[in-house]
Amino acid sequence: MTADANHSPSPNAGHGHDHDHDHAHSTLGEMDLRVRALETLLTQKGYLDPAAVDRIIETYEVHVGPHNGAKVVARAWAEPAFRDWLLQDATAAIASMDYTGRQGEHMVAVPNTPDTHNMVVCTLCSCYPWPVLGLPPVWYKSAAYRSRAVIEPRAVLADFGVTLPEGQNIRVWDSTAEVRYLVLPERPAGTEGWSQEQLATLVTRDAMIGTGLALNPQVKEVAA
Repeated sequence: MTADANHSPSPNAGHGHDHDHDHAHSTLGEMDLRVRALETLLTQKGYLDPAAVDRIIETYEVHVGPHNGAKVVARAWAEPAFRDWLLQDATAAIASMDYTGRQGEHMVAVPNTPDTHNMVVCTLCSCYPWPVLGLPPVWYKSAAYRSRAVIEPRAVLADFGVTLPEGQNIRVWDSTAEVRYLVLPERPAGTEGWSQEQLATLVTRDAMIGTGLALNPQVKEVAA
């Protein structure tokens, strides 16, 4: 394993880790229990309003979510100029679609290629691009994912049902308080001539985190 220690928010010089083989399994303590205990304490002391928290959660679950990111990816697939802009300045490109706000102030898009698959984690806490992906899933915040994604990413992908070609490298991007990452999945074959609305239906939350791939259009049609 090699690790890129440069923290510059650039796809070519980010806080990434390259992997070409698996490593030993490891886990950390249970963070969720600590968070819940802290929330209970703050509520009891009157510092936290559960109703206000519920309203914020509802906003990001209903009005803001992975469907925003899917539209960004679909546009990048359909418009080469927008794709170039997204890779050069993701913050500005995403903001041009009115997806801005907390946790999305500094965005970086990292494209999957036949040679490299990207995956995102936050090893310190649960930094996550809310404006384009909504609230982070429980597993993203878990100690197991936060440790194993860096140590044994190929095994983690296998847990998600993803098997990559032998020669495809995995690069893990560690989100920070300063930078949030969005994976740009490879566009599936057989989607020539599709509208952006159609393309967006192939983009899942996990594909934009890197723990999944864009849906196969033929499999999607069969399922429909």
